[in-house]
Amino acid sequence: MNPFVAFIIRSFVAVPVTVITWLVCYFPLDFTFGASTIIAILGGILTHVILSLFQNIGYVKKHQLTRKEYRYIKKNLKEAKLKIRRLNRSIFKIRDIYSVKQRIDINRITKKIHKMTTKEPSRFYKAEEFYFSHLDSIVELTEKYHFLSAQPKQNQEIGQSLIETRRTLNELTKVLEEDLYRVISDDIDTLNFEIDVAKHTIQKKKELKFPEENRWLK
Repeated sequence: MNPFVAFIIRSFVAVPVTVITWLVCYFPLDFTFGASTIIAILGGILTHVILSLFQNIGYVKKHQLTRKEYRYIKKNLKEAKLKIRRLNRSIFKIRDIYSVKQRIDINRITKKIHKMTTKEPSRFYKAEEFYFSHLDSIVELTEKYHFLSAQPKQNQEIGQSLIETRRTLNELTKVLEEDLYRVISDDIDTLNFEIDVAKHTIQKKKELKFPEENRWLK
């Protein structure tokens, strides 16, 4: 579940609990205003915490992960998000027109992989190479490319380095595409299976509708 949506749901429950707790403490139980307020706030916070715990347990079970695995994945996704921000900063600062398409592709693929694994953490294991190797490489190369292309005076050595970096980035972009393919490979297999089932169903219906025609075709 989206963290913001989960927070809103918890708040919708916690706020009424806080209000009701205060009313019960202040009127029927005849507590002081200050004591009722403190108890109500603590009740609201406790409700928020308990609901958050249940939401996390449900989320982990849904994606067939242990809590330890989820914490590990969440930690790595958080670190990756910071790296992708670094990557995007470098990408958008580069003014080189030769690498525009390449930079757009890099931005699109890295965001797509991160978004999918954040939404479905179990996909993380299919993208481990991306998170532990390829992302670091692409960040470092892009930052290097930005640094070199931003130099006010370009000599032959810098020009050659830029060409080599562009070439390497191009190869890494293909590697990122392979990473994305691995992440969605199960979806592709499922889709192909569903297509085969649908074709088989259509063929069966045709055979039932036109039995004579199909007999002669055979």
